Amino acid sequence: MKNLFALKDLSVVDINEILEEAIEFKNGKEYDKLQGKSVVNMFFENSTRTLYSFIKAESNMKMKETNFNPETSSLKKGESLYDTVKTFESLGYDCFVIRHSQNNYYNQLTNINVPILNGGDGTGNHPTQSLLDLLTIKECFGSFEGLKITIVGDIRHSRVAHTNIAVMKRLGMEVFISGPNEFDDGSAEHIEFEKAVKEMDIIMLLRVQYERHGYSMTLEKDDYLSKYGLTMERVSQMKPDSIIMHPAPFNRRIEIDDPVVECAKSKIFDQMANGVHVRMAVLKWVME
Repeated sequence: MKNLFALKDLSVVDINEILEEAIEFKNGKEYDKLQGKSVVNMFFENSTRTLYSFIKAESNMKMKETNFNPETSSLKKGESLYDTVKTFESLGYDCFVIRHSQNNYYNQLTNINVPILNGGDGTGNHPTQSLLDLLTIKECFGSFEGLKITIVGDIRHSRVAHTNIAVMKRLGMEVFISGPNEFDDGSAEHIEFEKAVKEMDIIMLLRVQYERHGYSMTLEKDDYLSKYGLTMERVSQMKPDSIIMHPAPFNRRIEIDDPVVECAKSKIFDQMANGVHVRMAVLKWVME
């Protein structure tokens, strides 16, 4: 049995195989071996893109999906995460997709004998988001070796940043971080934002995750856009073949100005579309 908890558990060969599988699905490959298999989407944190792209991927694979609602469950009576998941295993479900606010929540689930896909854990890991980011980069550049990327913004609280920094370094990319000092956790080399805009192949923006802080950001929102937000003026300084990425949700007029969201360099909605094909590929990978 396979699980997908974190990309550090996968080899580079595994990662590339999943990406190639996703490309095949995007090109129209049909696969019916998961038809009729049942999957529970258990999201203990809010989600739009991850949840609904999993639902679309499951539908494309002709799986039977159930969407768990924590607010109407026995969690409100004191039931543990483990007992909740074990209940669904006992009911005969074949696969779980779980998002939880606790880092490494899956360490509690070692006695679950059904494949689990991590839809995001706290500030730790978001493997399928990173895979769809990699797929988008692969489509734009053909390979990863030697590409330069700067991830800009709330690094400290971002599972997307932490996952991407680690896997992109493994794939031979040069990874930098930028943004306010209060968000710099030392996970990659820091670069000044204005320098990054001019030199990078990829600028990946992150929203400020106010819900995870427990404190107020020192910068006002207007100041953030002025100092660290991507405006069309800054876009005009980027390299000709460079691209803009964002895992979303994005906060317009804070880390990204309105006209930038759908400008020619932006791959934000391409990333979203790629999420369906990547999640089809990982469902196949864990269920085979």
